[in-house]
Amino acid sequence: YSETSQIVHFLGRASGVLRLMAKGAKRKKSSTGGAIDLMSEGDLVYIPSRAEPLGTLVEFTETDSHLALRTDAARLNTGLYMIELAGALLAEADPHPEVFDLLHNALARLGEADAPVPAVLAWFQWRTLRHTGLLGDLSTCAACGRHVGPAARGMHFSSSEGGLVCSSCAGGVAEKCRLDHAALAGLDALAAVAAGRKTPLPDNHAHAVNRVLAYHVANQLGKPLKMARYAIAPVR
Repeated sequence: YSETSQIVHFLGRASGVLRLMAKGAKRKKSSTGGAIDLMSEGDLVYIPSRAEPLGTLVEFTETDSHLALRTDAARLNTGLYMIELAGALLAEADPHPEVFDLLHNALARLGEADAPVPAVLAWFQWRTLRHTGLLGDLSTCAACGRHVGPAARGMHFSSSEGGLVCSSCAGGVAEKCRLDHAALAGLDALAAVAAGRKTPLPDNHAHAVNRVLAYHVANQLGKPLKMARYAIAPVR
């Protein structure tokens, strides 16, 4: 069945990351409804793996193909980046329903015509990193504990320190990236939203935050995500 089969990775709300063999998925009359595409969302039945590295997909019923994302390059690239991020940060068979809900809701929001794409990505990155314990409190300097705000000068972000580094401590930290006003304001806005305060996140602030968080992800994983070059806007 090798030529008609497909190895697929799923993120399940109750099961976590799954690696499954979809036997005969590319046949016209397949229990999976045909080849399974990236970003396909649906209900599945599977047999967990015991001794083999892959489980077996028995049935897959697609409920959403996220077609609206496939007609716009920015939305498509953002969606693929978010999926790659979730898969890179989560271990197999380790359920994280919060991350599943974040991804489900973010993909749905990207499909809406008025979606602020950079802000959706910034929120997803920030919340996912917070949930997985890779991003701590960003209201204080990670080195000295001094409170910092969006108006602070000479601020840096250090992945190794796990947060912000003030101007007084930056000289003693080798790995860091400098934060401009847009990045600080964007991070402050995300914290406000998480606290229940409705706060706008302009595109320039969202782009700055996305660059910082993608930098952090690359440092934590030891390499940048493949989709980062397409989803993260460069500095202009």
